[in-house]
Amino acid sequence: MKDEKKDSEQNHLRKVQPSLLAMALVIGFVGGIIWSGIAYFAYYFHFTEISPTIILEPWAIGGWKKGWLGVIISILLIGILSIVSAFLYYVSLRRIKNMWGGILFGLLLFLLVFLVLNPMFPSIPPFREIGRDTMITSICLYLLYGVFVGYSISYEESEYQSMREKENKNASS
Repeated sequence: MKDEKKDSEQNHLRKVQPSLLAMALVIGFVGGIIWSGIAYFAYYFHFTEISPTIILEPWAIGGWKKGWLGVIISILLIGILSIVSAFLYYVSLRRIKNMWGGILFGLLLFLLVFLVLNPMFPSIPPFREIGRDTMITSICLYLLYGVFVGYSISYEESEYQSMREKENKNASS
């Protein structure tokens, strides 16, 4: 009777717990929303010259993208794009159990945006011409985003693995 109840609880946990991939995608979306929101506040308080609304530059026409609607749409769009980056982290680095994977990931994203994708965004000056405050703030935001996404996904991976080991241990007992 006790074993049946334990099996029933474990089956219920398996059904309720979202898959690791789904969890990683949610973490990516939430991380994108949080850190692009913080980036907008950094822009608003002049810590950086680059607003999150630059994401709309290549595609949107009109002055609305500089107003509140542009800010909201930009933050949501960055959240959606962040799902892709979280998927890339999940596929490549999720088994790293410390923050260095997230730091590396954030640094790679920074370099991708500021070196590779820079020509797509006319309001981002060339890499060597970016102001010191903007550079420091941007690097910090990307590193913190990378640590948030990376550590969260790695934590979920670790929890999942320990749960599987517990299940295997209980099944063999």
